[in-house]
Amino acid sequence: MENFAQKLFNPSRRGKIWLVFVAILALALLFGFIAGGQYYNKGSNWLANKTKNIIQLPQVKEIDFRLGLDLLGGSHLVYKADVSAVALKERNPAIEGVRDVIERRVNTFGVSEPVVTTNKNGEDYQIIVELAGIKDVNQAIKMIGETPLLEFKEQNNDKRELTSEEKKSIDDFNKQAEKKAVEVLGKAISGGDFAALAQAYSQDDASKINRGDLGWILESNNQEIYNIAKKMKPGEISKDLAKSSQGYEILKLEEKRVKKDEFNDSEIEKEVKASHLLICYEGKERCESGLTKEDAYEKIKKLKSEATAANFKDLARQNTTEPGGRERGGDLGWFGRAKMVKPFEDAVFNLKIGAISDIVETDFGYHLIFKQDERIVEELKVRRILIKIMKAEDIIGEQKDWKNTELTGKNLKRASVEFSQSSGASEVALEFDDEGAKMFADITGRNVSKPVAIFLDSYPISVPTVNEKITGGKAVITGNFNVQEAKLLAQRLTAGALPVPVSLISQETVGASLGSESVKASLIAGLAGFLLVALFMIFLYRLPGFLAVSALIIYSIIVLALFKIFSITLTLAGVAGFIMSIGMAVDANILIFARLREELANGRPFDSALEEGFKRAWPSIRDSNFFTIITCLILIFFTTSVVKGFAITLLIGVLMSMFSAIIITKNFLNLIPANWLEKRRALIGAPKMSIK
Repeated sequence: MENFAQKLFNPSRRGKIWLVFVAILALALLFGFIAGGQYYNKGSNWLANKTKNIIQLPQVKEIDFRLGLDLLGGSHLVYKADVSAVALKERNPAIEGVRDVIERRVNTFGVSEPVVTTNKNGEDYQIIVELAGIKDVNQAIKMIGETPLLEFKEQNNDKRELTSEEKKSIDDFNKQAEKKAVEVLGKAISGGDFAALAQAYSQDDASKINRGDLGWILESNNQEIYNIAKKMKPGEISKDLAKSSQGYEILKLEEKRVKKDEFNDSEIEKEVKASHLLICYEGKERCESGLTKEDAYEKIKKLKSEATAANFKDLARQNTTEPGGRERGGDLGWFGRAKMVKPFEDAVFNLKIGAISDIVETDFGYHLIFKQDERIVEELKVRRILIKIMKAEDIIGEQKDWKNTELTGKNLKRASVEFSQSSGASEVALEFDDEGAKMFADITGRNVSKPVAIFLDSYPISVPTVNEKITGGKAVITGNFNVQEAKLLAQRLTAGALPVPVSLISQETVGASLGSESVKASLIAGLAGFLLVALFMIFLYRLPGFLAVSALIIYSIIVLALFKIFSITLTLAGVAGFIMSIGMAVDANILIFARLREELANGRPFDSALEEGFKRAWPSIRDSNFFTIITCLILIFFTTSVVKGFAITLLIGVLMSMFSAIIITKNFLNLIPANWLEKRRALIGAPKMSIK
């Protein structure tokens, strides 16, 4: 036992070579599951079916390649923005705001990985939109061309009811939908390929295109799906039909993980539930307490001595100076970091659950904070099949809860970020022109004690309740914003208010069939090239050539897996870069083998010749690859997306080719016993060798 431990932790040179070999094989197997997970799962399912589930291999997570526009099909659109009416200093924020709005719009079309970028060509501002997988390009063009729209809406009380015949047609349709959903669920549970089923049956365009993949979802951005999936185990398919507002949901939970803190990758993200009691004082914005700073401190100090977990809500209702805080009992709900000002955030996240803070001073006054609970933010990786149901609005049209008012973004002078004096949360302040101020006063006057909704691009971003008529032409949008979100919102509002029309100046369309043919042609070209290279290497260098080809296979598996892991967008140019990197990997092996033969011809023993051959070949390999890497970096940072795709895949390939030649090929050659090769010198094509 002692000898085994010594050999394990202090292996001989030969032992180290074998340990590296085992590590290489393990690495190849791991990356092989990533690169070809779908093929392994199909083989596993086939074996289970053939053996009637006697042999059931574990399934692996399937990761799809991220295909670019030229492979998936879609449209490449170039727009010119008219900024002639925009002040010079406001042009860049306005263009970025337009970009954000367009990106949000194209995301609603079910586009796979839309790419929206801005470009300045001389004095012209351009927005470049790549819509991979788009189905209705004309509708996309129409929607993109509209100016971002800011609207203020009132409640709509005029709604039509369904007739009995219409209700029956909805019931009949939904019964058929349920029957279809049960059928698809049965196929999924019985071992069908979930991704293929999603592509075939899902009635959600985005799910169809992405083979059901929703990516990582949070409770905050996909609550219905999250609440269904969180009860499942990784790898599990929902056993029963679940129903969402859209229809019947068939889900597969692929993975769960805790979300990393966006400000510190080494920390997990947490949310807290808390309430607070604010005592403001003179000099603080919107403070009407009438207290001096000293009086406010004495009051909060007294409340601190009285506060308990049991009476905190009542104390807040009786004493807090936060607008609206008394009605809520100071409740702030769940929130994460960067939602509050720094002193408040530090205090609440450092508190224990159930504890009340010491007095916390912020720009809004003095706070007491009661931490009610804390939780870890969890992300879920989900695939989805949606079978839609029919709803009332499908027959009678959308019965909108809101109707337009005369006030729109054209009346907005500016939008800026401010911080709430009561809670310290980020908010967006609006200022209207004279006409807008009068309209806003009329709207708030007739909607006292009613909600007025603020919409951006038909999306409600804030729905405040009007407490009193507001004059003066100023308003505030409050919400659960962090600072960055508030800045982006202000930017979008500014873009919506400014006259920044866009016009389509270029359109190129790639059919999905053309993309599919391109993929097939690329694969055929890649395989043919690889086979020719393999034959050349084996014919010219024999056994070392065979080992180099084996190393190239492992190299290809690793690179393809890296493309999936890092979501590298594969275009035709990118595929070309990958194939070119295979040639460069072969070039490194040729240099090594040529030096090896020279050293063997000079009478060196095999082990020594191998080391010297690698040592002499390394400077050439290093220098050629180093300059290729520099070229790739230049192309990545200073060229367009098509060339970038080529450069990124080539860069990854070059880096991995150096690893393949120096580590993998060398290890394979080191495994060959020198005395064995001496008896079979024809395998290396070299004169008779001496033994070390």
